[in-house]
Amino acid sequence: MAKKGKRFTNALKILGELEGPVDLSTAVVVLKKTASAKFDESIDLDLKLGVDPRHADQMVRGTVALPHGTGKEVRVLVIANEAKQEEAREAGADFVGLDDMVDKIQNDGWTDFDVLIATPDVMASVGKLGRFLGPRGLMPNPKSGTVTMDIKDAVGQVKAGKIDFRVDKYGNLHSSVGKASFSEEQIEANATAFLREVMRLRPSSSKGIYVRSVTISSTMGPGIAIDRSELMNTLR
Repeated sequence: MAKKGKRFTNALKILGELEGPVDLSTAVVVLKKTASAKFDESIDLDLKLGVDPRHADQMVRGTVALPHGTGKEVRVLVIANEAKQEEAREAGADFVGLDDMVDKIQNDGWTDFDVLIATPDVMASVGKLGRFLGPRGLMPNPKSGTVTMDIKDAVGQVKAGKIDFRVDKYGNLHSSVGKASFSEEQIEANATAFLREVMRLRPSSSKGIYVRSVTISSTMGPGIAIDRSELMNTLR
């Protein structure tokens, strides 16, 4: 069995003082105490949903603009024709191109970016990259706003903190909602915005309990269970 580090052990002691799952505000307070790594840890939310993603009508996927951003620099690639490339550069895209970028990904396996935005007219070229980008969750999609002619707005939203999320095949949903350096209020606001959007996207075919569990944690810290019933009441 792997030996737990001192920081992790101390974090577990703090969690041991809790009496079961707690409300989101309390969880964030405890989270700040347990995030003690020497780097700025990410704050992550993990949900178990009562859906079966094998059925298309139970796929939970969406985007949300976090009110306080993600706390990290997002590298944006825009693939578009020349008429839109200057717009992308002015909007702050980190990488811009068309055939050169497609070749770089296809031939060199380059994926040194976080979000790919493309215009609809180049999707025939981008579609060739599905086997490279699909498994990494980097393929642009109209539903997430990453296939659009409004390049300026799309790049601006991503840079400002818009995130894309998607449930995995087991019904788990994971997303980062900030950094440990954020204030308690900022973390709670980001988490609430994300959770509200997940609730809004509940498939009509989903029966029974939709959100089965919610856990919040920092990169190096233990998970803190959030009281599901309390959370549902807050989000209504």
